[in-house]
Amino acid sequence: MYIYYNANPKRKSRGDCVIRALSTVLGLTWEEVVIDLCMMQMRLYDMQNSDLIWGEYLALNGFVKGFLPYPCPNCVTVKEFCELFPVGVFVVSTINHAIAVIDGDYYDTDDTGDEVLLYYWERKEWA
Repeated sequence: MYIYYNANPKRKSRGDCVIRALSTVLGLTWEEVVIDLCMMQMRLYDMQNSDLIWGEYLALNGFVKGFLPYPCPNCVTVKEFCELFPVGVFVVSTINHAIAVIDGDYYDTDDTGDEVLLYYWERKEWA
């Protein structure tokens, strides 16, 4: 089920989907995530919304990267993912977007349920 949520303090939603998704699944403020990612950005010399940076950040916070094991891994939408995985905390990645998924609900500023997944990150443990 789609739930409108925007962690951005100014309610903007341009180019900060990674920060919004991470703050949602980690229970951190938008500002805390920005600071953490900026520190990683400086250490790893990449942009904070690159897969390298936010993937490393999720891994440090107990998440494991997963791929859909179906014959057509690039055919599963966000809605279908939520039906397949009704329990758990995830960040799902589409071609140009990151979306928070918690216990079968997806949190975003727009209904992105029809977007097709590339991969996901699943929380396996609390950091």
